[in-house]
Amino acid sequence: MCSIIGFYSNKGDEAAAPILVSGLKRMEYRGYDSVGIATKTDSEILLKKGVGTVQQVNAAKKLEQLQGNIGIGHTRWATHGECTEQNAHPHTSNSGKIILVHNGTIKNFQELKTKLQNIGYTFNSQTDTEVISNLLEYHYKKHPDEKQALINTIAELQGEYAIAVMFENGTLAAVKHGVPLIIGIEKDNYIIASDVLGLIEKTDDIIYMEKNNFVIINKNLQIYDFEGNKKQYRITKVSKEFADIYKGDYAHYTIKEISAQPQTVLNAISTKNDESIKQTVQHIQNAKNTYITGSGTSYNAALVAKHMIVKYAKINITPIISSELPHTPEAITDDSTMIAVSQSGESADVLEAVRIAKKANATIISIINTMTSELANKSTIKIGMNCGPEIGVAATKSFTAQLAIIYKITEMLSKNAIRLDLKQASDCIAEILDGPHDKIQDIAKYLKDISDIYVLGRGIHYPIASESALKLKELTYIHAEGIPGGELKHGPLALIDEKVFVIIINPSDTTYQDTLTSAQEIKARKAKIIGISDKPNDVYDYWIKIPQIHESMYPLIEVIPIQLLAYYTALQKDTNPDYPRNLAKSVTVR
Repeated sequence: MCSIIGFYSNKGDEAAAPILVSGLKRMEYRGYDSVGIATKTDSEILLKKGVGTVQQVNAAKKLEQLQGNIGIGHTRWATHGECTEQNAHPHTSNSGKIILVHNGTIKNFQELKTKLQNIGYTFNSQTDTEVISNLLEYHYKKHPDEKQALINTIAELQGEYAIAVMFENGTLAAVKHGVPLIIGIEKDNYIIASDVLGLIEKTDDIIYMEKNNFVIINKNLQIYDFEGNKKQYRITKVSKEFADIYKGDYAHYTIKEISAQPQTVLNAISTKNDESIKQTVQHIQNAKNTYITGSGTSYNAALVAKHMIVKYAKINITPIISSELPHTPEAITDDSTMIAVSQSGESADVLEAVRIAKKANATIISIINTMTSELANKSTIKIGMNCGPEIGVAATKSFTAQLAIIYKITEMLSKNAIRLDLKQASDCIAEILDGPHDKIQDIAKYLKDISDIYVLGRGIHYPIASESALKLKELTYIHAEGIPGGELKHGPLALIDEKVFVIIINPSDTTYQDTLTSAQEIKARKAKIIGISDKPNDVYDYWIKIPQIHESMYPLIEVIPIQLLAYYTALQKDTNPDYPRNLAKSVTVR
């Protein structure tokens, strides 16, 4: 949702601002509406912020040139208040002696704001964050001790959040309550960040803060729980794979991550997952009921899981959109198994679904890319995607990694009644990626000026139609809708005319002929048809060829050309595919 960074140096010659800006650039996938940093010199707190990307704001405001060896920074994905410089973080208290950045939501911010206004505090923004800075100042004036002021402030806040705060005396502090926050240690320096990527350039020695803890840094570091008790901590050496987030020769992270998929689908089923997958299979076999939940792309992976496991293992599994479960928590029966699918492991909707499932005594199994996340901590069994950092906001390689794991689980559940050759799938993905993209790029030129795209798929191809529509929406800002093939005549056909493009996902399996019939109905309404298939047909205005493979494996490969189509259409529309507007990689608010 947003990214937080803080830096504290005991060396007087280490400038905070360049480190803050560099870390924010690395975490920008978490939020990129606006940017700001504040630093502390011997005599004052300096603040600069603005609307735009880190690069844009840094160029305009010269963020890197701020003096001081202590500082905090933030990139914002707007929740409370519009995307304006006034609403950008950091936010100062009324006196200017406390300055703060925040990720998450404060549910009772309006009540707290009214309370503070009634005793004379004024507000310059629409954010819930400014409420925290003024509330902290209120308590700090009553008890001029950073630790006690934080305890008293935390006691009044409702919601889930992470905070980094800088006091006028040079003390740096941070709070973690259900939203990611970690600490890096580098000789005489301390770095606070929302994400490993924010500090990996400086250090790989990390403290993973526990929930309901806060840290105070003033020459030394001490962590406390919310009651003020000192907490022991452990320094963990993180994998250097996190350092490998440079685009290299690629124009964008999105195309780099699309191109990585021949390897990442194999990494997902590496031997390090064997025991977790084996345990998962045993739990599913013994569970009274099995549910699988996710949001966005991860939910589309859950739909594929339902098709695969029902068809080949003859076990019923219920997909649930994470954000919908709070409205029908009764759907989860006692002593069931819940599989939670999430790239980040920090999505608030998924975590809430897990909380509901745990309340019903469900066993929690996570398919996850971030093994140190909140979801990982709440899981009995963790299956790692092993696909490395995914910086592009629109999920690509994490989706196919999820599918690879689902295929492996299905194969074992079916007791090898179906054998799934993921090496062959990897080779097919490589064939698409290595082949010429001229045809896809040409189609993108036509798509850039249209307003509606429909994506049609039957059976196991419907989740891919839904995922394809999601990618097109995210990257191109064109209205796109996934349609189950059999539902075409039950409403969507009324929208089909000569102005519309329809993508038909139609490999030569048991759905082929019925989907071809749907294509003929669409053609009769004069829409343009893009066929994704291993076989050509005259009904397609444009044919994108995919390799032949076992019918159950088509979802892994048919999504690749549509990822490419969404990427190239974004370029035609001059939008940044890495950072779609209004979206964030890890949605840590509900």
